[in-house]
Amino acid sequence: MKLTTLRGRTQETLPGVTGVARVDRRTGDLLRRVGPGDIVVLDHVDLDRGTAEALVTAEVTAVVNASPSISGRFPNLGPEILLAAEIPLIDGVGAEVLRTIKDGTKLRLHQGTVYAGEREIATGIEQTADSVADQMIEAKAGMSAQLEAFSANTIEFLRRERTLILDGVGVPKLRTPMRDRHVLVVAPGHEHAEDLARLKRYIAEHRPVLVGVDRGADALHRAGYKPDVIVGDPAGIGTPPLKEAKEVVVPALPDGHAPGLERIQDLGIGAVTFPASGNPEDLALLLADEHRASLVVTVGFQATLREFLDSGRSGSNPSTLLTRLKLGTKLVDGKAVSTLHRARVSLASVVLLVSAALVVVLAALFVSDVGTVYAGWVSDIWNSFTGWVKGLFT
Repeated sequence: MKLTTLRGRTQETLPGVTGVARVDRRTGDLLRRVGPGDIVVLDHVDLDRGTAEALVTAEVTAVVNASPSISGRFPNLGPEILLAAEIPLIDGVGAEVLRTIKDGTKLRLHQGTVYAGEREIATGIEQTADSVADQMIEAKAGMSAQLEAFSANTIEFLRRERTLILDGVGVPKLRTPMRDRHVLVVAPGHEHAEDLARLKRYIAEHRPVLVGVDRGADALHRAGYKPDVIVGDPAGIGTPPLKEAKEVVVPALPDGHAPGLERIQDLGIGAVTFPASGNPEDLALLLADEHRASLVVTVGFQATLREFLDSGRSGSNPSTLLTRLKLGTKLVDGKAVSTLHRARVSLASVVLLVSAALVVVLAALFVSDVGTVYAGWVSDIWNSFTGWVKGLFT
């Protein structure tokens, strides 16, 4: 009994952080099942902002990446976000860990090494704020090469999808009227919940068509809104917004297969498919444009060059650029709308101004003969009213 107790104490004092392993090659599937206390084991070159923010939201304990989180191609934002949230990141441990580490195994991380108990499983590079900063500086030199590759990808995408982008061929018809209306498209991007909250006055005044993209539909639901249209894979969207939405559009592969359509069928909800190679955000914009929206306001979309390259979906970036060029001036970022729509005069200032005006008017009436006349008139009315009330009870 004493030996068992001693051994337990020795294990408890082992250095490092511990947690339950969650392992998957497909980052999207992995994000759907991670939670507090998990150690995420993935294979994700150039860890992007969206993935990092999802891991922070899930409150994972640490991240083990089989690949480099910063390859040097461009300055991606994911590692900075993880370290800012004090989530340890071990890089470059090798693809073998995805076979060696079983899902549900209890892991311990210490100084760049992955342990199962006291047994060493893999070794990588434990990233720090300084190491990430140094790699980001070097990665900036790779942006020119990425932009050159992007230009070639854009030409190839236009060859495949020119009828969709230029003529709207293949865009499904919706029952929700959008012609000459504002459309608000919410995607699960950086600070999307905060930006949506700042648009409360705009939504109340203009009553835009509300479109939720993937987990953006959940953001609308949490903010107290019912999405009119949802665009995205239903497998990653909560049940309440799916049932509240008037219409659901499921992106499909060019061959017609639509991932997540089975969940829609299980819920008994009607849906239409949208076969295209663009990402769900772009498909939502094309829907709004094809249905003649007068203004499209976006929340949670990439806004800067770094965010654009950091989207984690380099293959869909040509679609993103061409879609935005197609919408042109009718496309507005939600941050700009909330800034322009902000009330210039606060309610407290208006109340104070009205109160001051009333005080001035009452003072003028009090010191003038007109005030005496009005006071007598008010007194006569009050006496007549009280006399009428007394007459009801006599």
